[in-house]
Amino acid sequence: MSATAELIHRYYQAFNRADWEAMLACLTEDVAHDLNQGERQVGIDAFRAFLARMDRSYAEQLRDIVVMVSEDGARAGAEYVVHGTYKVGDEGLPPAHGQRYVLPGGAFFEIRDGKIARVTNYYNLQDWIAQISA
Repeated sequence: MSATAELIHRYYQAFNRADWEAMLACLTEDVAHDLNQGERQVGIDAFRAFLARMDRSYAEQLRDIVVMVSEDGARAGAEYVVHGTYKVGDEGLPPAHGQRYVLPGGAFFEIRDGKIARVTNYYNLQDWIAQISA
């Protein structure tokens, strides 16, 4: 397995353990984080705040993770299935009361100096809303 693939797997293993510090250790200080259907946040402090918000509102595990890496290792993509519980309502989204969901998702990465310099996440927000509203 390439160093980039190992880095992405380490990042997702930390996510599945809810080990936010190990996850953050995979990122550059100036990491660019593109939120699904949202803004770009820059910097490790912004990413840390994002993780805190996510931890408050969601309990998630990623399964069936497939990582694809460019020949030079500078870019990667990942596809996965999110298995989650909506714990506490998130700003601008429907109320939470422990709804469960299963949602395919994906991400694109840029790698610099052995760390993740950009994460761009994608999932179908309308599918998620339909699942938690059912």
